This record gives sequence, structure tokens and C-alpha cells, in this order.
Amino acid sequence: MMEENNILIVLDVETTGLDYKREKIIEFAALKLVDNKIVDEYEVLIDPKQDIRQSSMNIHGITPEMLEGKPTMQEVLPKILEFIGDYPLVAHNVIFDYSFLNQACSELYGTSLKNKKIDTQQLYKEVFPDEPSHGLLALLERFYIKPDVRHRAMADARGLALAYPYLKDLYDQKHDWQLSQVNNVNYLFERYLRIQQSIQTLQAELFDIKSVFKVYFEEGGNDIEATTGEVLTCTSRIQYAYEFEQIKDVLEQIGAFNRAVKLNNGLIDRMVNGTSLDDDIKEKLSQARVQVNESRSIVVQKPEKNIF
Repeated sequence: MMEENNILIVLDVETTGLDYKREKIIEFAALKLVDNKIVDEYEVLIDPKQDIRQSSMNIHGITPEMLEGKPTMQEVLPKILEFIGDYPLVAHNVIFDYSFLNQACSELYGTSLKNKKIDTQQLYKEVFPDEPSHGLLALLERFYIKPDVRHRAMADARGLALAYPYLKDLYDQKHDWQLSQVNNVNYLFERYLRIQQSIQTLQAELFDIKSVFKVYFEEGGNDIEATTGEVLTCTSRIQYAYEFEQIKDVLEQIGAFNRAVKLNNGLIDRMVNGTSLDDDIKEKLSQARVQVNESRSIVVQKPEKNIF
């Protein structure tokens, strides 16, 4: 008899756009893993009953013609929910896929998903923090997995299902190693301080040398190529400030408001916990809380210096 805690659902969705409140799912694919082995799969194209943004079409290649005659979300959601059950959901940047599915449940049934979320992008960052990219393609290449196509739901989900056991094993090994080092924390703190000092010294040296490079190019210097092929060059970029009131309607119109404007949660927290607002205002702000996360920061406090 299989243990339910050994069952996972690896999934991926393709959509009409990026904003889960305005856009819709047009392709859903999921695989059921039991003891890290694929035992079942389900995929479906879905008619969203709305246009597909050209920017999204350029990525996944799904056209309106491909969705003609396909079932609607109202027709396929029962099968999707049956397939995923209450098992943990695994996806790369899982909040994206989860938000779209959750929105569909909310709109059609007035309920929310309760499944646990496992974000392989976050696991990847934990295990390989120095990777230049933590996208799905980089993860698949790390484990020598080559999907037949990219940015189609089943191909991406299958690739992730194959990579996940290896990634999870490394993540677990890292966590076990961390636990094994707890008894050595005093020594590790001393070692940390030595490394930190070395890094700060090297950063200061790099900054000092780069300041010379800057002066070199300001004086009209040309690009320099190293014997190993790297090229030292100087680039510039113009950045503009925008009047928010003049563009917010446009951002809403094109579905980019949530991406362009990010809520400052820290500021809201300080307002709720502060003394400058009336209690009724703070209560209204508090009622808008949808999720609580606790984060811990490691801080090294410098000793006070005695001045004689």
C-alpha cells in the first residue's frame, strides 16, 4: 500500500498572459510521482474565451486556432482537481501556476486550493546559489535533461519531474550537512569572520581598480581585450522617472500593473505596528493580510570600541 506522503504532483501551465487575475490558463499538464517515479499523467488544452497576448504566444506558441473546439476551464477543472487531489504541488516558480489554478477555483467554485506548494526554483537557489540563472532550462541542463520542446506544459512538467528527485536529494543532503554542523557553530563563526574580512578586503581592492578603469574611459580610452578573451568596455544606460498618476491607467489596460507596481509590505507592516495611524485605519490594513511569513536575518554585531 502506497504512503500518501510519497505522492507528488508535478505540474506546469501555459496562459494567455502573466496576470493571474486577468489572464487564463490555456494548457495544463501534470504528472503524478510515487516514490519519485512517474505513474500517471494528464494534459489538456483549454479554450480561455479571451484573447492570448502576443508576448505569451511568442513564448509557448499556442495560437487561438489550436484552442478552437477545446473544452473550457469550467469543463476541465473537475478533472484537474481530481488529478491533483490534496497532494503537494511541485512546480518551477510554483506561485505562478498555483495562483492561476487558485483563481480558477475561486471564480468557479468560490473556494481556494489547500495543497502544499514546493518551489523547485527556490530549492535550486538553495543548492546552487552561484548559478547565473535559476530558470527551468538551467535546472534541466544541470542534470543533463533535454526536453523535446520548451514552454509547452507537458514537456516542461516532464522535464521537471525527471529533475526533481536529483534536486531534492541534494537539497536534503545540504540540510543534513547543516544539521551536522550545529555543534561546530562557535568555530564556524570564527571562520565566517575570517572569510568575511577577506571578502571585504578583496571588494575594496576591486572597487579601487575599477575606479581607475572608469577614469581611463572618461579620458577617451578604448576597449581592452585580455589574453583570455574577456573585454573591458564601458557602457551607459539612461533611466527615466515616471509620473505614476499619468501611467497607472495604461498599466492596468495592458495587464502590467502588478508587475510594474510592487506593494511595499514592509512599509505597510510599519504603518500597522506604528502609532501614527488611527486604530480603524490600522484594522482595515490588517484585514488585507493574506499570508504570513517569518524571516530571520543573521546579523554580526560589532563590539564597541573603547576610546581612551
